[in-house]
Amino acid sequence: MKESVSMKIILTKIPDLVIVEPRIFTDSRGYFFESFSEKAFAAAGLPTQFVQDNQSCSQQGTLRGLHFQKSPHGQGKLVRVLSGAIYDVAVDIRPGSATYGQWVGVTLDAINHHMFYIPPGFAHGFYVTSPEAVVTYKCTTPYQPEAESGIRWDDAILNISWPWVEGAPLVVSEKDKQWGGFIHVG
Repeated sequence: MKESVSMKIILTKIPDLVIVEPRIFTDSRGYFFESFSEKAFAAAGLPTQFVQDNQSCSQQGTLRGLHFQKSPHGQGKLVRVLSGAIYDVAVDIRPGSATYGQWVGVTLDAINHHMFYIPPGFAHGFYVTSPEAVVTYKCTTPYQPEAESGIRWDDAILNISWPWVEGAPLVVSEKDKQWGGFIHVG
């Protein structure tokens, strides 16, 4: 774990995937925190150049992913929740990696303000556990439609333990329903 004045960097079981825990300052007015610090990110060995910000709003039960950009257009993503809560998942799809095919899932919400950094070479997806969630993420490279790909969220090889919300219908885009299994990535 690396720490700066403004944030703590927490390594996951796949060391390239990190949780960024900002230092929150609260008082009678509310709260304040740095959601990005070039100095803190550089000190932690994380990217400091982002070229695109994306934002989505989704209802409870929505599952987006698992998405990735094929090489050489891989995207690093810094994911954060502005309102609500999600279960965010990253899957290592880097051929030759010691953690190839392994995944990490973290809860991100508007209360803990944690962020999840996912480097290129990982598939990414999230499931909305609150009534609604607004998710934003910074990308290290621009979106390239011709490089877009994905893996089915329910792939048996990956066996991701999604925290399904009882009674909430699963909402998945038609595109995400069409992705192949993990086996097609290699």
